[in-house]
This record gives sequence, C-alpha cells and structure tokens, in this order.
Amino acid sequence: MTANPPDLRPDLAQARLAETRRPGQPTIGMISLGCPKALVDSERILTRLRAEGYGISPDYAGADAVIVNTCGFLDSAKAESLDAIGEALSENGRVIVTGCLGAEPDYITGAHPKVLAVTGPHQYEQVLDAVHAAVPPAPDPFVDLLPASGVTLTPRHYSYLKISEGCNHKCRFCIIPDMRGKLASRPHAAVMREAEKLVEAGVQELLVISQDTSAYLTDQERLGEEAPITRLARDLGSLGAWVRLHYVYPYPHVRQLIPLMAEGLVLPYLDIPFQHAHPETLKRMARPAAAAKTLDEIAAWREVCPGIALRSTFIVGYPGETEAEFQTLLDWLEEARLDRVGCFRYENVAGARSNALADHVPEEVKEERWHRFMERAQAISEAKLAEKVGRRLEVIVDEVDAEAATCRTKADAPEIDGCLFIDAGHEDLSPGDIVTVEVDEAGDYDLWGRRV
Repeated sequence: MTANPPDLRPDLAQARLAETRRPGQPTIGMISLGCPKALVDSERILTRLRAEGYGISPDYAGADAVIVNTCGFLDSAKAESLDAIGEALSENGRVIVTGCLGAEPDYITGAHPKVLAVTGPHQYEQVLDAVHAAVPPAPDPFVDLLPASGVTLTPRHYSYLKISEGCNHKCRFCIIPDMRGKLASRPHAAVMREAEKLVEAGVQELLVISQDTSAYLTDQERLGEEAPITRLARDLGSLGAWVRLHYVYPYPHVRQLIPLMAEGLVLPYLDIPFQHAHPETLKRMARPAAAAKTLDEIAAWREVCPGIALRSTFIVGYPGETEAEFQTLLDWLEEARLDRVGCFRYENVAGARSNALADHVPEEVKEERWHRFMERAQAISEAKLAEKVGRRLEVIVDEVDAEAATCRTKADAPEIDGCLFIDAGHEDLSPGDIVTVEVDEAGDYDLWGRRV
C-alpha cells in the first residue's frame, strides 16, 4: 500500500550482498522501495544481473551505477521515491529508475533530469538494457556463479513468492491497474518450480503475494469445483515450509482455503484488504458493498479454523465519509475482532478517480478518525494477545542478538505484524529455527515467551 519506512527498507534492513569483487567486475547497487511485490521485482533484476557477471554492491561507494525501484501508489510514496533518487544521485551520480513511479517518466525527470534512464514496473528487459548502456557487462564464466535460488533481499529463511501481476478491480482510489496492468497469472508449474528451489535452498516460509491472490489463474481458466488458488495452496503446502497468503480478496471460493489451514497445510492466516465497512463508503470506493456478508464469512472461517489470524488494512477519511459511516466502521471492527490491523488516512493520488468525488474530508478530521480507529484496533489486539498467555505456540526465529531472539508466530508476517521475543535461553538459536514456546507476557502488539 505504501513505501517502507527507512528503517524497514528491504535493501537496507535485510542487505546480505557483501561479496568479494573480482578485478574488472562491474558492480550495481539497488534501492528497493514499496511493497513486497516490488521487492520481488528487485530480486529478479539483481538475479539477472548477477547471472551476467555483475557484482551486487550493498552501498553507494562500491557501485558503478545504482538502480532505484520506486513506489508510486500514494503521494507520500512518490515523495519518498524522489528523495531516494536524489540521495542516490548525490552519493553515486549514476542512477537508473524503475518501478511503479517509472510509469510517470516526466514526473521523475522533471525533478531529477540527470537520471540515466527511467523504466516502468516489471520491465525487466528495459532495466537490463539501461544497465548495459551505463555499465557494460564483463562476465567471467569461470568465476561468476549464481546461487540456485537467485539473489534475495530478504533473510535466507523466508522469501516472497509472487504468483501474478496486475489487477482487474477498478477501485476509485487505486491506480495500480493503470501502472501494472490487468491480472496476469504465472503458470502453476512455474510457481511450483520456484517454490521448490526456494525450499531446497533452505527457505522455511513462503510468503505468497500478488495484487489479488485469490483471483490467481482466473484470467486463464474458468472457476471449477476447486479454485486455482486452492490447488496452488495445497501443492505449496506439500513442500514442508510455512505458506502464508497475502492480499486475499474475500471471494466466496476463499472458503476452500480454510480447511487447508485447519489441516496445517497452509498457515492459518489471511491478509484481506477490507478497506471499509459502510456500504455507501464501499460503493464510493467501487468495492462490493457487502460488509454484513463479510462478518458472516469471518464467522464461517472461524468455525472451520478457530485459530485463524485475520489481518486487514482500512482507509479513513475517504471522500464523503460521514461521522456515521466512520462509526459503522468502528462498530464493524469491534464485531469482527481482527487480529492485525493497519489504517491509512486517505490521500489523493494523481490519476485516481476518487480525486473527483465530492465532500473531501478535512485533514484534521482524517487525523482524528485515524487516532480513534487505531485506539480501537490496539485495544482489540491487546485483548486478543492476552488470551495467548499460557498457551504453547510454534514460532520462527528471525533474528538473534545478545538480548533476545526475535521471532514470529504463525499469526505474524514479517515487518507488518508483531513479534514474539525469547529473552532467556536463546543463545543457541539461529534465524530460520522453528521452536515451541510458552507465552509468558503480552503487550499491545507483541508477545514474550520461553522455550519448552
């Protein structure tokens, strides 16, 4: 939805690119902004470059040129992208721009005319052409070896698995279909080959992403008795890694996924973009106005898989949102009792149809509603986490230092959800370990536990 804050920018927070540079080897740096889907694009670009003999630099100083993979979803994300381009120009001077904001090349060159090239989202060949022009390749087939799993910008124990591009929805606040096009699913066999290689390379958790995960392959085949995403989820679950589903639109066929979660094939976790709960607000967003049915769906999911964790994001201050509509959202949230919740204040985005709607909400009202929403969400999170005290949970270790092991439960996705901390007896743990803990303490968003 938005660009990563600086302390969570994947290229900085998870950089594992340091390597010995052979004499004469051209080297490229990468700044990756925005959502995990953009991060996968960055990994694919780096993998292609690495296969051509380029070295990958973790800093500006060691790079012959820098690629900035931008985000263009919100104005705040555009501003961050322009800042990152400016920083790269200042520190390195030779910059190639790609990603969602690259769909607006005049916007970029108007602010930074010295960039070497601008390409749009997932235009891998054009990025490579720009790199070749700026820094000619000089491969050494006897030295340059590419890891079987490719170049990754995440820790070794988890990886994003992108199953499709684009989106067929026409939400008024969103310009992603304009930037990334209509839904274009990857073949089932291709996704499975990539997943198998990742698991063989030691990946313990596969994070399935797309713009509309539950619509997977509906652009190529009709929905049968078993939806393509159900078939894919079952096959991924057979690989032995944790499988976490993101960006799942609540179509009726999502019900097919819940038994897989109850069986343990797929993590009992759904990331669903509800956006709002009032029918009129949803109608103005051009989203299905079915909040009541959504509550029924949630109840049905929980009946089949009582331990399912539900995450979602919402928009407050959407044009025309009245106090009564906002109160409906708060009441819905209280009844839905979601486990993990994010919230955005509405922003106009160049090219979005929502800009033309009447009755835009004043900024101070957006801010006040955002605080009220987050206060309610925090109270729900605190209560739900308190229920876990005394329970035994499986967790995956993300990081270990002298003070604690930072872990995640099956209800927590990397970077966007909470953590579980083990602050005693953690010295022998390593990232990627999966251990059982007993929860001792709960906070607003995080847990603390001890190994059992």
